[in-house]
Amino acid sequence: MNYGYKRQVNQTFEQTEQKLRHALTEEGFGVITEIDVQSIFKQKLNSDYKKYKILGVCEPNTAYKALAIDEQIGLLLPCNIVIWENGDKSTSVAAINAKVQLSIAEISELTSHADQINQKLKAAVDKI
Repeated sequence: MNYGYKRQVNQTFEQTEQKLRHALTEEGFGVITEIDVQSIFKQKLNSDYKKYKILGVCEPNTAYKALAIDEQIGLLLPCNIVIWENGDKSTSVAAINAKVQLSIAEISELTSHADQINQKLKAAVDKI
């Protein structure tokens, strides 16, 4: 199952993250959660791990419409984007497929919203 859209770029992790955050803003998203996996693994497990972040992003207009359809849809929000450093010093970015994510709810009214979100997420990832 294809549950995300992935792109690899020949940029540093920091450059990629900065460009991604800017592109997300241009597409109407806000970063509302951030998990620094490398830092957490070091702190909690005393284990080294590559640079890896999980960004929870939200496009408020669509989230508002989705919550109006079903208040429990918040269980499936926000949309996650992951950034990780590859061994060759390139960086990968992957964005969730919102249509797959929201399909769990089995509410057909959400399909068009998920398609719009996917277009915007893909556009943001393609800008980096």
